[in-house]
Amino acid sequence: MHQAEIIVLLFAAVAVLAVVACKLRLPYPIVLVISGLALSFVPRLPEVKLNPDTVFYFILPALVYPAALFTSWRDFRRNLRTILLLAIGLVLTTMVAVAWIAHAVVPGLPWAAAFALGAIVSPPDAIAATAIIRRLGVPHRIQAILEGESLVNDATALVALQFAIGALVTGTFSPGYAAARFVWAALAGIGFGLLVGVVIRWVQSHLDDPPIQITISLVTPFIAYLPAERLHASGVLATVAAGIFLGWHSPLMISARTRLQVYAFWETVMFLLNGFVFIVIGLQLPGILHTLNRESLTGAVVSAIIICAAVILVRFAWVIPAAYLPRLLSSKLRMRDPIPSWQNIAIVSWAGMRGVVSLAAAFALPLALTDGSPFPGRDYILFFAFSVIFTTLILQGLTLPLLIRKLGITHDGEADEEERRARLEANNAAIELIEELRANGKFSPDAVARLRAEYDERVEQLQLCAENPDDCRGEIATPQYQRLQRKALRVERQTIIRLRNEHVINDDALRRIQRDLDLAETRLTES
Repeated sequence: MHQAEIIVLLFAAVAVLAVVACKLRLPYPIVLVISGLALSFVPRLPEVKLNPDTVFYFILPALVYPAALFTSWRDFRRNLRTILLLAIGLVLTTMVAVAWIAHAVVPGLPWAAAFALGAIVSPPDAIAATAIIRRLGVPHRIQAILEGESLVNDATALVALQFAIGALVTGTFSPGYAAARFVWAALAGIGFGLLVGVVIRWVQSHLDDPPIQITISLVTPFIAYLPAERLHASGVLATVAAGIFLGWHSPLMISARTRLQVYAFWETVMFLLNGFVFIVIGLQLPGILHTLNRESLTGAVVSAIIICAAVILVRFAWVIPAAYLPRLLSSKLRMRDPIPSWQNIAIVSWAGMRGVVSLAAAFALPLALTDGSPFPGRDYILFFAFSVIFTTLILQGLTLPLLIRKLGITHDGEADEEERRARLEANNAAIELIEELRANGKFSPDAVARLRAEYDERVEQLQLCAENPDDCRGEIATPQYQRLQRKALRVERQTIIRLRNEHVINDDALRRIQRDLDLAETRLTES
């Protein structure tokens, strides 16, 4: 079977399994990983190997960029202290803890190789966190913190991994050089990403051609990531900086029709790559098991259980003190940012799923050192990395919805209320403009009256939603109004299709009218 056929079959499997996950009401990453693992044991099925270069230079930029593009800069900045504590402090702490345990439980594993393992399994995955958390009813701040953490922590882990490999190859390690190198990677990566963002913003603002602008958007993460890596800066931080910068400026940078198509394009790309990544993770186990001797398999399983437990428990040991101690020591911080509920802290502590970056980093370990000797413990590191990924995805991913329900955590409605207030203010501003234009006499009274009536109706609906927020959930209309509007749109759609079938209108006219109906329908939500 050719590689192209395998890729097509995997994408088809992703679509089918995503439907199954929806029917089972399970997070689709979990279903895909388990299904990939099951498929890997099917006889005569071609082996699918995870290529680290494909992950680091193709998949990772394409997944990090849209996550950054759709990230709220305001929320990211408000939670920056917490995000950095998790993305830098927790990653380094996990690396040290896992290295110490691995060195103790795996006979003959050098300290540098143990630190390499710690760096590999330390960062929670951006893909797993966003794919699971966004489907759960959690407070807005929890989602903002976890998404922000997942955008930054890969950079910390990958830089630490480079130092661990360098120490193993050269036999030397300089803390001062490592610190300077880390600062350079972070600052240079952010600076280069912002430079790319400024250039792309200028280019996009001078265009009005959706296909060309979507193509530019597609290559933007690679323009930020690849040169940054060549400069020995953090490609991840460069991509994040470019994405957040362009996301902030996109409302004035591109036209409405381009923006609709860009968002739809990136949603499709994210779904396909996410699905492909998770199903490929499950397919890796047989190849990893073949590298281990049967005699050492039992000991490796025991060691893997210990390391998985350490990865999970270290997150609790870090998150709980990091949430309480700074606020107990600083009254100003306590007033500005009160201590969160213990339920929210528990959710952040439990949401530490690992993913494809950890597995790709393990596969990227060199096969041999410079003197030709095998990389020490490489087979064990691969097995431990897979074990941590599989355990955290399945155990934490499956139990996270249950934990949220048991703790009584619900969506706080903060984002919905902000949206309602913004809609109300925008509609009132439009009404003021309409009244000014009415006074100028530049528009016919009939046109002004019709438009004013439409905006008055919107304002009335938004005010009703303010009185009954549970019924509206921040939307522009009540559920009853939405059902009525949906029925009217359905009749319109059936009518134009009938006219097309009767050859009264052609397909071009159908598509133009259908586009207006589609845009109107996208403003409605299921009631």
